[in-house]
Amino acid sequence: MKTNSLIVSGLTRRFGAVVALDDFNLNVAKGELVALLGPSGCGKTTALRIIAGLEKSNTGSVVLNNKDITNDHAHQRNMGMVFQAYSLFPHLSVAENVAFGLKMRKVSKSIREKKIDSILELVGLDHHHKRFAHQLSGGQQQRVALARALVIEPEVLLLDEPLSALDAQVRTNLREEIRRLQLELGTTTLFVTHDQEEAMSISDRVGVMNKGKLEQIDTPDVLYNNPASSFVASFVGNMNKIPTQITDGMVEIFGSNVIALKRGNESGKVHALIRPESIAVIASSGQSHAKVLTRSFMGASSNIVCQTPDGTIVQSLMTSAATGDLHPGSQVQLQVLSKEVLVTNA
Repeated sequence: MKTNSLIVSGLTRRFGAVVALDDFNLNVAKGELVALLGPSGCGKTTALRIIAGLEKSNTGSVVLNNKDITNDHAHQRNMGMVFQAYSLFPHLSVAENVAFGLKMRKVSKSIREKKIDSILELVGLDHHHKRFAHQLSGGQQQRVALARALVIEPEVLLLDEPLSALDAQVRTNLREEIRRLQLELGTTTLFVTHDQEEAMSISDRVGVMNKGKLEQIDTPDVLYNNPASSFVASFVGNMNKIPTQITDGMVEIFGSNVIALKRGNESGKVHALIRPESIAVIASSGQSHAKVLTRSFMGASSNIVCQTPDGTIVQSLMTSAATGDLHPGSQVQLQVLSKEVLVTNA
């Protein structure tokens, strides 16, 4: 069983009347990669900066490997940090950038050189020692920043939107590299992002934040399939909101009765929250529930957008083989494939 490496308790941070963090609590186990996910302004970067020692909280504590570091300065915390904007020293070579933290720790030159060679090989830059930042691509610069953070063998690696400035394909490749390195080195890692695909694809657990609060933290599977709130359900993946009404714990959707899963005091008129892959669209020559607005081909799957007579927009994700006869204007029947659906007040 993994022990807790980082324990954050009761963090609150106010900027005047604005509450950036509201009783924020987080435990990260040794060797775990946890992502904090949420929209801009939700408090995730503030939490990271407080953990790094770059900012002070109004209340709360930060404990690392059983040591209270709440009042320690950033350089005393043995944490590596990678920012969105690389933050490389332009006048230093790749090797000199990576060596910076080791020099500050007064590591001998011979050991520094061995560590630099080893980490640059790990990040795929073993032939770039003498190059400068302006001679590197964005992805390569971020690899240097990652190497600089990891070479000091930090107890925790903190990543603040490290990939958001990169092109889509480079971003995808580099996030997989980050996960490979993290697993290989066993580094406890906290990763801040607003990109749900990024968070869900590489993390052991994902914490979804909203208005300074951590609404839910779970494995990607649990987060997606069993969201704790309508905010989490809507923020993580696409979600249809179908107007309906609860009667004896059931909701009627497209002519079928489905069990309603409630997360609060929902009653009467509600919205059923249904993932696109849990709705089937079937061509109809008779009675129909909706008409097709668009069909987007995405290779093995296709995204079908329909509209019901009351104006509700419904998205379905199906195999492309099953959607070949669906075209804009087609009259269709809709079928809910889930036996249970989450509902929220209308």
